[in-house]
Amino acid sequence: MVQSLEGVKVLELGSLIAGPFAGRLLAEFGADVIKVEPPGKGDPLRDWRHIYEGTSLWWRLQSRNKKSITVNLKSEEGQKIIKSLVKECDVLIENFRPGTLEKWNLGYEELSAFSPGLIMVRVSGYGQTGPYRDKPGFGSVGESIGGLRNLTGYPDLPPTRVGISLGDSVAAMYSVIGVMMALYHRDVQGTRKGQVIDVALYEAVFSLLEGAVPEFDKFGVVRERTGSALPGIAPSNTYQCKDGKYIVIGGNGDGIFRRLMEAIGRQELGEDKRFQSNSSRAAHADYLDEVIEDWTKTVDFETALHVLDEAKVPAGPIYSIEDIMKDPHYLYRGMIESFQLNKNESLKIPGIIPKMSETPGKTKWLGPDLGDHTDEVMKNWLAYDKEKIAQLKEKGII
Repeated sequence: MVQSLEGVKVLELGSLIAGPFAGRLLAEFGADVIKVEPPGKGDPLRDWRHIYEGTSLWWRLQSRNKKSITVNLKSEEGQKIIKSLVKECDVLIENFRPGTLEKWNLGYEELSAFSPGLIMVRVSGYGQTGPYRDKPGFGSVGESIGGLRNLTGYPDLPPTRVGISLGDSVAAMYSVIGVMMALYHRDVQGTRKGQVIDVALYEAVFSLLEGAVPEFDKFGVVRERTGSALPGIAPSNTYQCKDGKYIVIGGNGDGIFRRLMEAIGRQELGEDKRFQSNSSRAAHADYLDEVIEDWTKTVDFETALHVLDEAKVPAGPIYSIEDIMKDPHYLYRGMIESFQLNKNESLKIPGIIPKMSETPGKTKWLGPDLGDHTDEVMKNWLAYDKEKIAQLKEKGII
């Protein structure tokens, strides 16, 4: 089956999370992604978190469907190789600190001079311009300065983090959206022009803050940490059940609220004039949370979920990865794949989203060993012969 990005050639520079995650998303839908790593140890992600048979399991997922080559970007000959590869590519992804590629003679102006259709994705902490451009910025800092961590946690405790690299992941998604729009502009609209996609981690996070900007502008409202509650939208919270388990309930739609109150035996509240709109319910959010938890504490989790499912009220458990791995809906939707890791073992990995009826994503192989495809790419993309490849290896260029 043909994939939607078949024929799109991508050169991925950089390391760790944001840029490579963007490359992963493109590779999952058929783009030919060549990942460039420094000779020796390669991408530091190869050594992050849980290591199995010498390689990070995260790496095996993050680099699925990519081809790994090694090139010394700091050397003049290595830079020549990159320029030759750029001539064959549609997209270049990089997430170095601003100015690094220019220092290596690989900036957009230089590359686009001989490849005007090149689309360059530049992911950084603060963007390519502005007073903070030269500051180092990981996803954790982007989440902080982007406003997210000020909203994460409980009001009487220090700000906390979400347990994943959310800022990097959101930046990667914006990068892919940018690539799709740039390809459309270049190829469908027929301009034949490439462009730079400048993605800042803090801006990607900032974009998620819903109505925080206009609310502050007109009312001076500063959103703060509120734990599991959702301020201004009620009722929506996490409630404890009789067996100590927690259930998340979203009863904030007008009709849903009435069904929720009927389901928990408080039909009179569903008809109460004080609770007929979200704004009026929000003014009594604490009271409504007490009413709901008074009920959940009388039943175990499974009973609560069954009652609310029957009443068509959005509700659900708080899953760990162990819960996810055995959930029948995840399994039915193909969200847990099993892929061959080596001759004797398979590895479970997440399925691919979005689900596309005609051009679905596919796992073709797991993240490769360092430099697995160097010879192949040098031969097939650049027409280098065995002697030239051997010479480059002797010099430590590849």
